Amino acid sequence: MLENSPAALGPIADYFKVLSETSRLQVLCSLKAGSKNVSEIVEATGLGQANVSKHLKILAQAGIVQRQPKGVSIYYEIIDPLIFEICELVCDRLSIRLEQQSEQLKQLEAWRGR
Repeated sequence: MLENSPAALGPIADYFKVLSETSRLQVLCSLKAGSKNVSEIVEATGLGQANVSKHLKILAQAGIVQRQPKGVSIYYEIIDPLIFEICELVCDRLSIRLEQQSEQLKQLEAWRGR
């Protein structure tokens, strides 16, 4: 249960701020199938190398991804796959909302066509 104090809600808001950037979500989606190095993430997302590195640093600081050295490369992986459940919940909710809006639009168009 959420506590209603700024001290308790601040970290939650910060977590959602990390997820509020489209490029970071692209990086996370590229890691869903498993760990990748920066070059592989760049290839998967189409983002620039500096941009990917910046977002990986933010995601690592937030505790969402971790760095794993493998040979001469650093690989990144999701620490907590719960992140994808959160995204699924949001996608499901948005899908329902779009269906409702579409139905309302159809009703409006039918009313106008009378």
